[in-house]
Amino acid sequence: MKFLLFITPTIPATFEERERLRPVGRDNDKYQEMLTEVREIAQLADEVGFDVLSTTEHHFHSEGFEISVAPLLLYADLAARTERIKFSPLGLVLPSWDPLRVAEELAMLDHLTKGRIYAGFARGFQDRWLNVMGQHTRVRGTPMDGSATDEHNRAVYEEYMKIVKMAWTQETIDFDGEYYQVPFPYEQGITRWPAQEWTRKYGAPGELDEDGVIRRVSVVPAPYQQPHPPLMQPFSLSEKTIRYTARENIVPWILGPRPEKFVELCRAYQETAAEHGRDLKLGEGVGAIRSMHFADTPEELYEITERTTYAAFNEYLGDFGFWEAFRLAEDDEKYPGRMLPKSEWTVQRMFDSKYAIGGTPEQVREQVAEVASCYGNGGELSWFGLYVEQGLMPLEETKKQLRLFGEHVISHYR
Repeated sequence: MKFLLFITPTIPATFEERERLRPVGRDNDKYQEMLTEVREIAQLADEVGFDVLSTTEHHFHSEGFEISVAPLLLYADLAARTERIKFSPLGLVLPSWDPLRVAEELAMLDHLTKGRIYAGFARGFQDRWLNVMGQHTRVRGTPMDGSATDEHNRAVYEEYMKIVKMAWTQETIDFDGEYYQVPFPYEQGITRWPAQEWTRKYGAPGELDEDGVIRRVSVVPAPYQQPHPPLMQPFSLSEKTIRYTARENIVPWILGPRPEKFVELCRAYQETAAEHGRDLKLGEGVGAIRSMHFADTPEELYEITERTTYAAFNEYLGDFGFWEAFRLAEDDEKYPGRMLPKSEWTVQRMFDSKYAIGGTPEQVREQVAEVASCYGNGGELSWFGLYVEQGLMPLEETKKQLRLFGEHVISHYR
């Protein structure tokens, strides 16, 4: 099993400081403080044995939480400061990008790091920035609710993913899609290319037709990793998404949910992978992300979780529907067809749904092993992700937690 450290780059500040310094996201001193913390965490994660460090992609976060505006630039900086750890966005919100530009930038970063990159893509759920940056395809932020907006978002995502893969694996490409064309305009081709003889002699075969019209393009560079960097996708809850990732050989990161639902999604991934020629064990190819803290007593564990993980979900993430990841079996009867009310947003629910775990080193190892086995179903989970609340937890406390995780969990699986 491999281990991923997931952080959401966040300005280190109390909620009172965020209000006093608003907009703290534009405070340069605090932003530099955040970068220092992220760098130190990345260096320690590399030292203690994490395989991958991941962040989100988000924009316009004046409040100072999840300031992940340019993850690929950040990874270039972190890769230069570390030795072996790899990096993966979880994820680049693909419908907001140009698919060929993102293919180029990831391939270039793959070369700069000599293969220390995973390609993580997401569909996008935050209207404030996706509605602006996705306007070229009229994509909007959406919950996974099956609405017309949701289906449009999914359609753009899947078409762009197809284009990215083509750009990475084919010497030249052409594509006539619903949302994107290569070349543009597709039927006419690109008629003004004065350097025809240059391209005929030195370019990729097939770029020009006999009349000198551009009919295909060659996306360079090819990725350092062949055929391309491994793919990941956060944070999956729906069976439809899980089956898509299995079909496309993408690692889905499952946020929650309760054990029986988690196993159900792992089986769906296994079944769909088999239908497409991949014979996998239960949990193979899948990642589970959890909040975990070392603590000597249940009271201490509860207190740490309350001021870090719970604070993030209660103050911010919950408003986007993330508490639905922590639904329990009885909630389907109590709240049929509707989201959990805020009265149900409790620390205890995080523990009851098995998202929040922790305790002594022995207890932590047992709980990680429970997830790794797909809760006693003979599974062999490929990835375990640890969510660390950088910016909400003091840096030295974060470092202590990471050292303990490396010593008592990662080393156990090595």
